[in-house]
Amino acid sequence: MALRSSRNEVPRPPLPWRRRQAAAAAQQAAPAVAPHSLLQLMWLASPALPIGGFSYSEGLEAAISSGWVEGEADAARWLVQQLQLTQARGDMAAIAQALPAWDANDRTRLAALNAWVRETRESSELRLQTEQMGRSLIAWLRNQHAGDDARLESIDWLAAQDASYPLAFSLAAHFSGASARPALLAYTFGWAENMVQAAIKAVPLGQSAGQRILAQLADTIPAAVDHALALPDAQRQAFSPMLAILSAQHENQYSRLFRS
Repeated sequence: MALRSSRNEVPRPPLPWRRRQAAAAAQQAAPAVAPHSLLQLMWLASPALPIGGFSYSEGLEAAISSGWVEGEADAARWLVQQLQLTQARGDMAAIAQALPAWDANDRTRLAALNAWVRETRESSELRLQTEQMGRSLIAWLRNQHAGDDARLESIDWLAAQDASYPLAFSLAAHFSGASARPALLAYTFGWAENMVQAAIKAVPLGQSAGQRILAQLADTIPAAVDHALALPDAQRQAFSPMLAILSAQHENQYSRLFRS
């Protein structure tokens, strides 16, 4: 005979749903983003930020060359999966864990997170990307906070760790005063905009197609952010073998527009 639940018993949802419910409840309880913080996050997400994000495709150009991505539908599917399988479980999770470490000034934790990001780049060009964007964001932060000795000390300390881009972004987000979820939403939308522009140039696609892809990514980003916020250390990962292979092939690709 099959076992039955008690009439009054409410089945427990699976773990991923509990995480999303907890994140949603936390968001509802969180205060609204202050105008100054919101403007800072918009600035950090802007393609006009001079850190070179536009020059990278993160393996997309190689996927196009290899025939994996041939049109709008392929590009949208590729980028949504990259968001869910690599960004949300890796760099976004590292940023989510770095933000409270900045609040606590836990330099040991921050150094460990920065080392993890650098050590988990699976090709030379992906390693160079996070280093170059990290250095550029550090230079931008120095310019923005030139008169603030306390902030300059944190910037210089991170620069001495060979700052990865996710850790440099986490410091900029910490300075904005925003909480973790808005900061991650800004980071991820900035990533999405750069990747869509790469798809428009490399597939190639029209601007309307690019906007449709961006709309799909925008619908997917909140759940990806909540997943990143809920990940503990043991579940943070950077394992995407095909992306690593494509990135390694891209390093020797005969004709290319992008640096990764």
